[in-house]
Amino acid sequence: MSVKMSVKNQWWKKSVVYQIYPRSFMDSNGDGIGDINGIVEKLDYLKELGVDVLWLSPVYKSPNDDNGYDISDYQDIMDDFGTMADFDRVLAKAHSLNIKIMMDLVVNHTSDEHKWFIESKKSKDNPYHDYYMWADPDKNGNPPNRWESCFSGSAWEYVESVGQFYLHCFSPKQPDLNWDNPAVRQAVFDMMTWWCDKGIDGFRMDVISMISKYPGLPDGPENGNGYTGNTSCDGPNIHKYLREMNEKVLSKYRLITVGECPGVNAEQAKKYANIDGSELDMIFQFEHVSGSALKPCHHGKWDGEAMTMPELRANFTKWQKDLEGCAWNSLFLSNHDQPRCVSRFGNDSEQYRELSAKMLATMTHFQKGTPYVYQGEELGMTNAYMENIADYRDIESLNAYKELTTKENIPAKTVMGYIKAVGRDNARTPMQWDASENGGFTSGTPWLQVNKNYKTINAAAQVNDPDSVFAYYKKLIALRHTNEVMVNGVYDVLIPDHPQIYAYTRTLGDKQLLVLCNDSEKEVGVPAEIEEKIAGAQGILIQNYKDVKAGVLRPYEAVVYAW
Repeated sequence: MSVKMSVKNQWWKKSVVYQIYPRSFMDSNGDGIGDINGIVEKLDYLKELGVDVLWLSPVYKSPNDDNGYDISDYQDIMDDFGTMADFDRVLAKAHSLNIKIMMDLVVNHTSDEHKWFIESKKSKDNPYHDYYMWADPDKNGNPPNRWESCFSGSAWEYVESVGQFYLHCFSPKQPDLNWDNPAVRQAVFDMMTWWCDKGIDGFRMDVISMISKYPGLPDGPENGNGYTGNTSCDGPNIHKYLREMNEKVLSKYRLITVGECPGVNAEQAKKYANIDGSELDMIFQFEHVSGSALKPCHHGKWDGEAMTMPELRANFTKWQKDLEGCAWNSLFLSNHDQPRCVSRFGNDSEQYRELSAKMLATMTHFQKGTPYVYQGEELGMTNAYMENIADYRDIESLNAYKELTTKENIPAKTVMGYIKAVGRDNARTPMQWDASENGGFTSGTPWLQVNKNYKTINAAAQVNDPDSVFAYYKKLIALRHTNEVMVNGVYDVLIPDHPQIYAYTRTLGDKQLLVLCNDSEKEVGVPAEIEEKIAGAQGILIQNYKDVKAGVLRPYEAVVYAW
């Protein structure tokens, strides 16, 4: 029996994961860039919050074209962040506090400055040439197909020295690895083993559903984005490669593993996160953050709108029911690639920000799966709404602005509206620690400007406030550690057609929880069948108002009843 098959080793089911974006978390040396020693400084804060696992966005050596997701050396640390000795220090201190460390594994691509790629482009005969996806030009000298990069423009870059194009599903500085080459797979597995032996506790696997490409690199649908247009997700050998990874590396350690799987549906997810433990523990899917069907996107993600409550509820319910007994869910509304959830799904006005932040947390944390909290989410941090494109640093936003304003002739003001709403830099503004200059993030000039609301929204103002968003998250996390129904109870949705209320139960034996959330700024009446059920409740587990008003849910109210 493998390590992964043991129930006692499925510790991640009761865990809460906290994602750290190191560049923006805490700067220890005044250079304006967050670093590993800054994380060390704030571990006591994370212990106070109660989280179990820290997921570190990439800290590896990188030229930083895509904020560390372009890796030049998998076994070294980016200069901006410190040294390997610093990493060893954060690992040791975290473990002393019973906090685990999960690394970001980026192996769909490397940096073009990685030694493998430098060798790869020297000649077709170089043994490293086949480490990457190279293809000859078509008869007209053009790229071999019409694949688009996820960061706009062609996914192909020509290299004269070999007379071929290489594939880059993201930036030209992020060439895709050729996983069909056994030497590539073994090199990756050796690197993963090295980190596991160092003592890390898991991997979040970046765009892992893209590592297997379809033979012949066929064109996808016209006008598809970098994911749908490339037919590069969920390729024919993906499960073969993940099972091989599991056999050679993952099964030998007590890890948490989550795969970022754009384009994967619930049926496919059952293979990636099968209950037999042969591949991964869970995946990230993105249907719920991909936009409302009521307003189809014409420009990728940029002109879409968030799902309505009925759409969001239906999507959550589908994943909860489809994976029941078959696979494990990951629960999130925020990460480094998404806008702030309170701005997107809640209400970030002064009146409702705290209430809606607590409501969204309730809505997600009581579902079945492992919750992920993105840094600042526990404070109710909001979108930054930066007005000028010069204020942004994210390659995706900068490329989109250029392409949409020049090639598609969309007014700059309109494009800025898109970026302010869903641009990734909304999540990447520095952590707001206190009301001092730059929110206490740095004594220098921050690499990305701090959100202007840091004087009122910050950790120092919340840690000791029993009514704060922080205190609410702390309670939610503590409940997950002790309440078995929260972890293993069966999910069932109630009043599935209600326009504003999300109501569901979690049931385990004779114990049950009823979760009620009002995702609107209107007071709404509670349907009679729910009121009847509430009447028999033994008590309230958590609520975001100080009292309960019979028969109604107030704006952004959340309450959980227990039996």
